[in-house]
Amino acid sequence: MRTAQFPEHIRGYLEPPPSGNYVYRCTHCERQFGIEQLLYTCPECRAVLMLEDLEWDRLRRVPGPLWREIFDYRAMLRRPALKGVYRYRELLGSIIPLECVVYLGEGHTPVVEANSRVRDWAGLPLYFKNDGQNPSASFKDRGMASAFSYLNTLTRQQGLADILAICASTGDTSAAAALYASYLTAGIKSAVLLPHGKVTPQQLGQPLGAGARVLEIPGVFDDCMKVVEHLAEHYPVALMNSKNAWRILGQESYSYEIAQDFDYDVSRLVVTVPIGNAGNITAVLMGFLKLHDLGIITELPQILGVQSEHANPVYLYYLEPDPRRRAFHPVTVRPSVAQAAMIGNPVSMPRVMRLVERYRGLAGEASVRVIEVSEQEIMDAMLFANRNGHVACTQGGECLAGIRKAVADRIVAKEAWAVLDATAHALKFAVFQERYFNDAFEPEFEVVPKKELQNRPTLVDPGAGVPLPQPGRPLGPEAFQVFVEATAKTIARMLEL
Repeated sequence: MRTAQFPEHIRGYLEPPPSGNYVYRCTHCERQFGIEQLLYTCPECRAVLMLEDLEWDRLRRVPGPLWREIFDYRAMLRRPALKGVYRYRELLGSIIPLECVVYLGEGHTPVVEANSRVRDWAGLPLYFKNDGQNPSASFKDRGMASAFSYLNTLTRQQGLADILAICASTGDTSAAAALYASYLTAGIKSAVLLPHGKVTPQQLGQPLGAGARVLEIPGVFDDCMKVVEHLAEHYPVALMNSKNAWRILGQESYSYEIAQDFDYDVSRLVVTVPIGNAGNITAVLMGFLKLHDLGIITELPQILGVQSEHANPVYLYYLEPDPRRRAFHPVTVRPSVAQAAMIGNPVSMPRVMRLVERYRGLAGEASVRVIEVSEQEIMDAMLFANRNGHVACTQGGECLAGIRKAVADRIVAKEAWAVLDATAHALKFAVFQERYFNDAFEPEFEVVPKKELQNRPTLVDPGAGVPLPQPGRPLGPEAFQVFVEATAKTIARMLEL
């Protein structure tokens, strides 16, 4: 629709000019710093930063119901800069000029209701939000749209050139960073550091295809992250991991979309996310807090974070019920099928601590919970979901296993509705499905395939003496008819037709 076709009281809000006054705020010492330069940690105390709009109060002057109308009408605009995550422009980057917004089709991924079989298995009604339908096939595109839009703004305003965007990754981050960097033509290049042998072939192919410089490092993601952090502190590079506060800002759009998809009534929802580097759960918490503060939603949903037993530092931290006695300790990770969550020292843990306290202060202790699941439960849940119409990745399986366990343990009420985060496309993790089907998991994964979930192709043998077609050697008409009839008869018998 064109702007002139919208109700008059909405038109002035649809394509707003840049506004707000953004700063970096330290999560520890509370100091604030200007955003004219790239900062990832506090120059004073080295704690991670969050972005804050010092003019946030101006948004409170718009009533919550009017904000709902603005976002709903804005969804009908055809302007690319407002079609993606920047539909919610005022909440996640209002200072960025629309001409600097990088839009590759990210955001507004479908919320797919589970069928009755999955609902009964999990113990409550649930939906998968399939973020694998983002352009690089994972949720990381939300944050990259924000980080690269900001980087694009800096390069234009300050005349910067020859910028190297760099990240550590278990696969999805590198794919997203390389894709968005390749789209920009203003002298931005990308390099990614991957743990050698710990990334699926499908994920490795993505940054290579986008032209990034791919460097494999011995060790696991945490080791790659330390190297990238050192580079960001000592060399002129743009860090694109979730330590970058602009990444977190873009990922808040996940919460905004869920609220809009449920007509802004999230009171019965349990939003379930894998924790990994803790950037996603940070963004989800912050997103719902912003919506609540502006009156766009009147109640906060329950947040359920899920971790594998093989990488569970956040679960162990919140296992202690007394906040005064909690102490965070990184863990040594073991091999996990949920590769994006195989992180023993999450960068965003200080942000999580801060936001969980704030969230629980508004909605109660039970409003944020963390649960752990086994590798066996993750694989079984992923395959079960995908046998019932979904395209969930291993992290999506982690969420399904987590919500099922949470219902069984009465952490989540059966009367609730769950929204599960399928963070990436299932095809990125096809290697783990193949291992499951062929019973080829190494012992350290602790996964034993269940026969009812295994599946393999069957070669059809039409019988002795039946002529068979060969590449480049087609059968004659009579022989081909014999082949067709014999093969069809064999298949009918196999399928019990």
